[in-house]
Amino acid sequence: MKKVLIGGIGNVLLGDDGVGPYLVQLLLSRYEFADGVEVLDLGTPALDLIDQISGKALVILIDSVDTDAAPGTVLLYRKDEIMKHPPSVRMDPHSPALVDTLLSAELFGIAPENLLLVGIAAESYEPSCSLSKAVEASLDPAIVEILCELDRNGIAYCLREHPAALEAWWAESRVESTLVI
Repeated sequence: MKKVLIGGIGNVLLGDDGVGPYLVQLLLSRYEFADGVEVLDLGTPALDLIDQISGKALVILIDSVDTDAAPGTVLLYRKDEIMKHPPSVRMDPHSPALVDTLLSAELFGIAPENLLLVGIAAESYEPSCSLSKAVEASLDPAIVEILCELDRNGIAYCLREHPAALEAWWAESRVESTLVI
């Protein structure tokens, strides 16, 4: 059995920064996953992210990204692309230190075999529990990318016969979708 982590990263109180946690809640409400697959809201991890990713065959992280791309654009980053960038200066102890975490995991021999960061270009990081319309529109395309990555890695999932209620207490946005995969 492959160990897999699908983790949402972000602060749910800062608008589009909460897209990672929101997406994991959508996934949990719509899909059931094979044994060994963890789907977690990781919040705003720092170097403790190493505990979550260590020893996994596949890690899929979902986070907002600050980029020149149009808000709502779904961008995919593989482990080798992420590792090309030098560690950045962390502004606080809660910054998601992904490069630092991957470097440490590699050093200790516990890095995930495969890692995909599903980044969604943010429009706003203003205090709010709502996602912008552009980021809301990116949720289904991001889910498609996540499911495609699971397919590429032979990880089973299925659509829930009766979707569960979204358990995102903090979410002012309520996304309805007809996506069926």
